[in-house]
Formats: sequence, C-alpha cells, structure tokens
Amino acid sequence: MRLRGLIRKEFLQVLRDPSSIAIAFVMPVVLLLLFGYGVSLDAKHVPLALVIDQPSADTASFTGAFQESQYFRPTMKATMRAAEQALLQGEVNGIVRLRADFSRRLHGDTSAPIQVIVNGVNANDARLIQGYVEGVWVNWLEDLARARGEELNIPIRLQQRVWFNSELRSRNYLVPGLIAVIMTLIGALLTAMVMAREWERGTMEALMVTPVAMREVLLGKLIPYFLLGMGGMLLSVIMAVWLFGVPLRGSLAVLFVAASLFLLVALGMGLLISIVAKNQFVAGQVAIIVTFLPAFILSGFIFDIGSMPQIVQLLTHLIAARYFVSILQTVFLAGNVWAVLVPNALALIAMAVIFLGLSRRRARKRLD
Repeated sequence: MRLRGLIRKEFLQVLRDPSSIAIAFVMPVVLLLLFGYGVSLDAKHVPLALVIDQPSADTASFTGAFQESQYFRPTMKATMRAAEQALLQGEVNGIVRLRADFSRRLHGDTSAPIQVIVNGVNANDARLIQGYVEGVWVNWLEDLARARGEELNIPIRLQQRVWFNSELRSRNYLVPGLIAVIMTLIGALLTAMVMAREWERGTMEALMVTPVAMREVLLGKLIPYFLLGMGGMLLSVIMAVWLFGVPLRGSLAVLFVAASLFLLVALGMGLLISIVAKNQFVAGQVAIIVTFLPAFILSGFIFDIGSMPQIVQLLTHLIAARYFVSILQTVFLAGNVWAVLVPNALALIAMAVIFLGLSRRRARKRLD
C-alpha cells in the first residue's frame, strides 16, 4: 500500500510537470525527425564540375554516365580555371577533366587517363566521391567494351555483396542507434531530478519521518519513469519502422528485454546523480555530461569505435550505451544474433546491478 501510494504520488507529479511528458514523448519525436531526415552519411547528388577540353562522341558518352548516376549532380564548365574557381567557392565538391587527346588515346594503344580533383576538406566525403568516380569510370568502360563486342580485361573483378543493410542507407544505421541516445536522456535526465527535487522542496524531510523504507522510496521513483521510458521506446520503434522504413529483423520481445535492461542502467545512473547532487540544476548538468555526451560520442552511434585511439576504445567499455547500440543495430538489421546479444546484455545487467546498488547504498534516511 505504501509503495502504491508513492507510485501514485510520482505519477501525479509527472502529470503536473509538462517537462517530464515532453522529455519522454516529444523529445524522441523531435530527435528522430531531425536525425532521420536531417542527418545522412550518404553522399548522393554530389555537385561535380565536368571539364571537356575537346568534345566528342566518347566524351559525351562519358559525361552521360555521370548525369545518369544518382550520386552526382554534374555541371559543365568551359575551362579548368572556371571549374577550380567553383571548387574554391564551394559550388562543387570535385572536378573531372577529359583532356583534348582523350578520344585519340582511348582508341589508340596508349591509356586514356582522366583527371579527378576532389575537395579534401571533409576526408570521408572525399573518399566516397573518389570511389564513386572510379565506379562510374569502370562501368562506362564495361559498357564501351560491350558495345564493341569485346570483353573488358580487368585483372581483378570485385563482386560486392552487402549484408544486413543492402540498400546502404545510413538512416538504417543511425535511427536504431539514436534510440539508445533517446533512452539515455529519458532515463538519466528525468531521474536525475527526482531526489534532488525532493531535497530542494523540503519534502524529503517529510518522507524521512514516515514509516516508509528507503527502498520503497527508490522504487516509487523508479517505476513511473521506467514506464515513461518504455513508452518513449515504443514510440521510437514505431517511428523507426513505419516512418523511416528501418527493417526490424529480430524479435520485438528481445528488443524490449534489452531496452528494459538498458533503461534500468540509465535510471540507476540518474538516481545516483540525483542522490549525490541534491540540486536539480547541478544534477541536470551532470546527467548531460556524464550520460548523454558519452552516449552520443563514444557509443558507436555515429563514430566507429574501431577507428578511435586504443585508449578511447578501452574507455567505451564503461559506456552503457555502447552495448545497447550494438544490440539495437543487430536486432534491427541482422536479427537475433545471440553471439552479439548475450555478451552485451550481460554487460548491461552488470552495470544495472552496480548503479542501482550504489544508489541504494547512498540513499539513507538521514539529513546529512
């Protein structure tokens, strides 16, 4: 009965505080819309300058290959100087130049090189553009050889097979990882305020003189926000599948069990911060720095952990979101791969026990 009363009290507090509802349900929608539509790691419709020193049927065929490609938005430039000026001004991200002797060398015994200049300010985009240009070049050579009734002699042929995300849509990779960031905010930020709010308003002293045990107080704080967090999780999954078309190849039950484990970790972290800080402003700032930023940067959500320095890779093992992001991306894109799911789930269980245990240890019915 006492626990039921505490849970009811906390639910009433949530209903009276619009910010809690906004964090649990409005924020996931906003973040998913921003990242789902506004953030893309795909390089498509790249502005590209084409410079043809001497037009011919071969150069027209070659430039047509760029115009038909979904990866480029080509623009013809009369001179190399004009193309370089466009590159400097950021109008294009690359230049492809065919010299005056292109057709003669193409049909002769010598090679017919093309000049490719790429804006290397963004190294990742530069590598992608270079690879796309090479792909257009090889495909065009194959079409040219086929039109002649010949076979293009390439010493090594690459046959690509993409598993799990065959469309190569970065959205399929980003949206599941974003769910971990959203649940980190919901779990840690909301619970970081609850105990601190009691101290600031002076209601903690009133709770201490009641026969309510501290474990009941903690459960009364955790259960409502656990339900809020799972509601935000359900909303995020619905948006990911139905709005953004992210495939869900694994079990929905496995997904929600893993989400429950991660939410317990986030709630434990937030509750521990709240107990130690005893101030809502300080607790909120600490929660963002300690939970949100590491989840955003060091979880593998956007930045590949394998590309980080070794010391940072070791540090990521302390970030709970790292394990949940791995579970999410596996369940959504690959399915129930137990060799990945079980170790990450065990890590989440261990972290939940640690943070909830520390919260229980630090929470005492004392005023000091």
